[in-house]
Amino acid sequence: MENSHRFFRNPDCRYFPCHPGADAATFNCLFCFCPLYLLADCGGDCEMRGGVKDCTPCLRPHRPEGYDAILDRLRQEAGNRRQEAGAAQAPK
Repeated sequence: MENSHRFFRNPDCRYFPCHPGADAATFNCLFCFCPLYLLADCGGDCEMRGGVKDCTPCLRPHRPEGYDAILDRLRQEAGNRRQEAGAAQAPK
């Protein structure tokens, strides 16, 4: 199963597909809960509703190219955190 770590689809899930307009044939369930949810600017198509982030219209993590996009963003955020931590620890 080449690339099985990059794609997972669960058509038996009672919520599948959980986003309106999604292509069920290419819908990737791997990131059922988006790892970028906690970022204020996640780069996805979301709205704030009553103080809660609503990602219903967002298909970014569920598209075929979503795996690479998510991992790239996580690496970027990790690099930013390391840089910030290093700057905070630097002598003044």
